[in-house]
Amino acid sequence: MEGEKKKYITSEELKKHNKQGDLWISIQGKVYNVSDWVKDHPGGEVPILNLAGQDVTDAFIAYHPGTAWQYLDKLFTGYHLRDFKVSEVSKDYRKLASEFVKMGLFEKKEHVTLYTLTSVAVMFAIVLYGILGCTSVWAHLGSAMLLGLLWMQSTYVGHDSGHYEVMSSRGYNKLAQVICGNCLTGISIAWWKWTHNAHHIATNSLDYDPDLQHIPVFAVSSRFFSSIQSYFYGRQLKFDSLTRFLVSYQHWTFYPVLCFARVNLYLQTILLLFSRRKVPDRTMNILGILVFWVWFPLLVSCLPNWSERVMFVLASFAVCSIQHLQFCLNHFAANVYLGPPNGNDWFEKQTSGTLDISCSSWMDWFFGGLQFQLEHHLFPRLPRAQLRKVSPLVIDLCKKHNLPYRSLSFLEANLWTLKTLRTAALQAREVTNPAAHNLLWEAFNTHG
Repeated sequence: MEGEKKKYITSEELKKHNKQGDLWISIQGKVYNVSDWVKDHPGGEVPILNLAGQDVTDAFIAYHPGTAWQYLDKLFTGYHLRDFKVSEVSKDYRKLASEFVKMGLFEKKEHVTLYTLTSVAVMFAIVLYGILGCTSVWAHLGSAMLLGLLWMQSTYVGHDSGHYEVMSSRGYNKLAQVICGNCLTGISIAWWKWTHNAHHIATNSLDYDPDLQHIPVFAVSSRFFSSIQSYFYGRQLKFDSLTRFLVSYQHWTFYPVLCFARVNLYLQTILLLFSRRKVPDRTMNILGILVFWVWFPLLVSCLPNWSERVMFVLASFAVCSIQHLQFCLNHFAANVYLGPPNGNDWFEKQTSGTLDISCSSWMDWFFGGLQFQLEHHLFPRLPRAQLRKVSPLVIDLCKKHNLPYRSLSFLEANLWTLKTLRTAALQAREVTNPAAHNLLWEAFNTHG
């Protein structure tokens, strides 16, 4: 019989193939060798390195269109997983994803990108006029605030284009990424992809998710006090005397630090683009960053004096900090864990590590769809125009399997986040004799 010709390995045997140069994964019970192909993976090496040695069916479905299945055959090892099982949650998740495909939701992007890019172009024109055509300090302040809003909207387009094609072709999609990310905001799309893919795969893992690793400035859990190892950055997150001091007051410094968060992102971009790491489209990314560092300083220099220039930069950063805050609200107060992500509890980990922000539909443009954080994490390729529509179905699935679906108002999410930070701050004050060694550079998440 056909079934008797199959070759099998167990999950325990599969786990042994989880190191660089020896990377196997299972998708729907079939085992694939991705050791050589990992370097060509469009999503980078990190997602595969984090999930290697286990079944990754749910993650594969979440991140890949139906056309991706055809490329798996050439990677097939000939083995099947003997003890392959599918949980009831995963069955329902895959069924829901299949229904969305049949409904064509992944293709119905509507005109969100067009509207957003048009608004960005209009805002940029107004900012230019406010600086070059007006002499009022209030006009200059308004222009700065509008620029901060422009950065937010441009980032949303960059985010969308990183998860699915918002343009008519892959080439135009990449161009949109570079323009909206590198050229307009000064933050490399290559850096964003590197960290963001890791975040999605290992949501709220203290040692695998870079979006929670903000030592020495912030610590969302007392587990950071043990100087845990960051498997993303490949270094230890030292909890020393400086870190203890800063974390002890993090619930007070949280909002002021966010106002300058862009400085860290600019530094992150430069460190990655000029590092020894393999960076996709490095030249294009560098050229895009140069465009930003030409137009932005030139625009600031057109202001009449240094006091207005400082005001302009600070005001634009402060407005855009609302977006940095939003990213924190979605995860800081959610559940955290230590260790690598597990491909067999994809749905459960996403519900555990994310918080939604409730708002009226007319505010969707402001949050860029990311207020539906759980829906986005479960279906990252789903256009933001569809997230509100699928939310009731996700809620029903969470209720069916007794999993958390937390949707808070913007104010409530802030209070939850501050409470989380305050709890860790008070715990940090009780820690005695933290390591005396200190590296201030840790604040910038350097890449080694």
